Amino acid sequence: MTSTQEAPVMTTIALTGERADILETLTVHRQFLRHTVQGLTDDQARQRTTASELTLGGLIKHVAETEQSWAEFILNGPDALGGGDVDWSEPTPELVEQYTAGFRLLPDETLEGVLARYDEVARRTDGLVATVDLDLSHPLPEAPWFPKGATRSARRAFLHIVAETAQHAGHADIIRESLDGQKTMG
Repeated sequence: MTSTQEAPVMTTIALTGERADILETLTVHRQFLRHTVQGLTDDQARQRTTASELTLGGLIKHVAETEQSWAEFILNGPDALGGGDVDWSEPTPELVEQYTAGFRLLPDETLEGVLARYDEVARRTDGLVATVDLDLSHPLPEAPWFPKGATRSARRAFLHIVAETAQHAGHADIIRESLDGQKTMG
């Protein structure tokens, strides 16, 4: 399947075992993350409320982009994760700006828009969880944060998406509580 082809869309089949567990866990953590932005304006979603640069809108955007990248990796291999011509050992200022912009809700973006994009990415990922060979494996691209010569299976990529979503849902919970006192998980 090439990057221009659509991923399989999840049908109404009853998943069991490992696939059901992955989907259920991912769904729960996506709900926690989405809950942190309920009722917010775009300006509130852009607001920094802690010492961190992270914002609620930026976190939703980042998690969606990361999930999409790992889904592309499952389908197309290492180039989807910045492999190829990118030299991550000495990133250019433009590459650093592009990366940091992925954590911000930019002036021309809306919370509604990044949530819709996140839903689109989630549907695609869910379709992959339901259909792709979980043992399908690709080499990881050359990057300082990946071990040399390592590979990742679709299964491990899905588990990484779960971990990324859960970690950032926790970040978002702290940011939201600092914004207006709302708590998601406690």
